[in-house]
Amino acid sequence: MAGRTIAIGDIHGCFRAFSSLLDAVAPEADDQVIVLGDYVDRGPESREVVDRLLDLQRQCRLVVLTGNHELMLLRGLEDKHERRFWLNFGGGPTLDSYGGRLENIPAKHLAFLRSGRDFYETDTHLFVHANYQPDTPLDQQSETVLMWTHLHLRVPPPHASGKTVIVGHTPQVDGEVLDLGHLICIDTFCCGGGWLTALEVHTREIWQTDRDGRLRGGRSE
Repeated sequence: MAGRTIAIGDIHGCFRAFSSLLDAVAPEADDQVIVLGDYVDRGPESREVVDRLLDLQRQCRLVVLTGNHELMLLRGLEDKHERRFWLNFGGGPTLDSYGGRLENIPAKHLAFLRSGRDFYETDTHLFVHANYQPDTPLDQQSETVLMWTHLHLRVPPPHASGKTVIVGHTPQVDGEVLDLGHLICIDTFCCGGGWLTALEVHTREIWQTDRDGRLRGGRSE
């Protein structure tokens, strides 16, 4: 039997939520797990989150997308102006999780951070961090759209491929998944007091945990 395809929204350094969510989902070797980016920053345990993602690579078929917060971190490593920008937008807790020094970030963590994809595509779904242009193939879209453009600025119509698009990035402050049919947003504001969401994209089963690791449910909609 084919494995599941499970997308996970913005983790933002919330390790207890992430660990509890994985316990609930229980990924197996045939499952494909797509992390939609922004697994670092804002929350207090980015280092622990990256360690858990490295472990998860050995547990299932893990696909890691790059979010704007990973971009800011990586650019901050190279440029002091970019570093200030990153620290002003949630990078401080990430730096603290590495003992307050960029030099403390392990080489395997840096390699992992640099390994993220801009997008991912299956036969039925498109996965991006933030947004998309509806009439443009994903490999031709701008970084601004894929990584930065919130849905409250522009909700796109269906993509020309006809595939359902799964995104994060735009916090759903009520903690509920935004399901528009052609587009589903699963950033449910864990670091701000909401939930971390995992979605099985074919069955629409949802799991959610809060930042203290409490499970909201494993339910179908």
